[in-house]
Amino acid sequence: MIHLVWTLPALVVIGVIASGRAGTLGASLLGLLTALVVAFATAPRHFALAEAAVSLARGAWIGWIVVPYILGGLLFWQMAIRTGDAVPPAADHPADARARRRLLFAACFLIGPFAESATGFGVGIIGTMALVRKLEVKPIYLIVFSLLSQTMILWGGMGSGAIIAAAFAGTDPTTLTLHSSVFFVAFNLVWLPLYWRFAERAGIGASWWDRIGEAMWLGASLAAVVAATAALGPETAMLAAYGPMIVLRFLVDQRPDRRQVARAARKMLPFVALIGWLVLTRLVPPLHQLLEHSSRIQPFPGTPVWSPFFHAGTWLVLAAVLTALWRGHAASLPAEMRGAWKTGRLAVLTIVTFSMMAEVLSRSGIAGSLAQGLFHSLGLWAIVLTPAISAVFGALANSGNAANGLFMASQVSLAAEAGLSLTAVVALQHAAALSLNIVSPVRMSIVCSLSGTPGQERAAYRAMLPFAAAAAGVLLLAAAAVALHRP
Repeated sequence: MIHLVWTLPALVVIGVIASGRAGTLGASLLGLLTALVVAFATAPRHFALAEAAVSLARGAWIGWIVVPYILGGLLFWQMAIRTGDAVPPAADHPADARARRRLLFAACFLIGPFAESATGFGVGIIGTMALVRKLEVKPIYLIVFSLLSQTMILWGGMGSGAIIAAAFAGTDPTTLTLHSSVFFVAFNLVWLPLYWRFAERAGIGASWWDRIGEAMWLGASLAAVVAATAALGPETAMLAAYGPMIVLRFLVDQRPDRRQVARAARKMLPFVALIGWLVLTRLVPPLHQLLEHSSRIQPFPGTPVWSPFFHAGTWLVLAAVLTALWRGHAASLPAEMRGAWKTGRLAVLTIVTFSMMAEVLSRSGIAGSLAQGLFHSLGLWAIVLTPAISAVFGALANSGNAANGLFMASQVSLAAEAGLSLTAVVALQHAAALSLNIVSPVRMSIVCSLSGTPGQERAAYRAMLPFAAAAAGVLLLAAAAVALHRP
């Protein structure tokens, strides 16, 4: 009975979101309140007001670490793309069938994920849809192709999800992302043939040679982002890897003359300058050490360190300001800042709230004791079951942070209890939390609205079902492999 009581915070959040009576923020607040009540009443270890205050403060700090990524990324994107009327390379109208296919691939697998990596919040959907509209496909295919911009969500929002998940798991964000990337490589390998099938149905066919070329482009892009993650960390990996890939693809596809290259370079200069600077801050040791060790703040042991001069979010904000000044749009900065806050505030508050709840469940001992109970009841099946629940919950909440906040601490304890690889279990949990975000109700609503077909979510779900089923199959096999392999 006590184990059922300990699951109440998760059940409350899932129930509220599934009922549609409140959004993710309202559900997270109710979940936090439930977690505090349950912890005060039934925690397996001493948990009084003082411990609760420390847990809430730690959670708020963990959540704060990614706030500059979110708001800075949104502001920079608005100033670099929207205000400046710039568009990424490959946005020209296609002249023939092969050009149409090349534009479609670049929009779905390069430009859309790049936009998502800088900002999160489904912004990649907007960029991809703007390009795919030029192909004049039916709305259902426009929806499917636009959602493919979410395939690299592991690195979305400057890797903020991985940073939060690593804090919950007590591990390094780069290590977590590298191990989780194995799952996303697998996802992309099973999603690519589905993309081919939908492209054929949409009337944008390709020869097998073209498909092999697309597979090679995707493979090279995945290899580049994994290598960039190892060298730079998850926050800047996608920008550093996909920025050059998009430029290279533009040069190969468009064969531009000097004038076109100069025009594209001017439009993309803010991205080039920002990516170049972030790469330097990670790869030049003296600069890296100077920025990272200047004004370091870590109010609680075991939580992420904030180095304001090294944090990519700081440079996103500064890049946005410099871009506005360079393009003569300084007067629009206050309005754009308000717009960034309006777009990102719910995500910011939700992340902070779920981080608080995760700390309450972890420091009260509930997460660990619940994991022990699951293992004793289900054995190794608990490792298989929990990622599936996390995947569904992550989709409902439209946030891997929510699922990780509820389940990551329990998974860490479960790995220890079962004698499994902690690295593998944590990576599996994080990949599961993000795996079905591509079909989250929030994203479905956004993409149907943008495509001009509001209220057609059911048709969108039917079309995206193969992608969700493929991801679920990969997760199930991976979970079984993790459960059966003991280090």
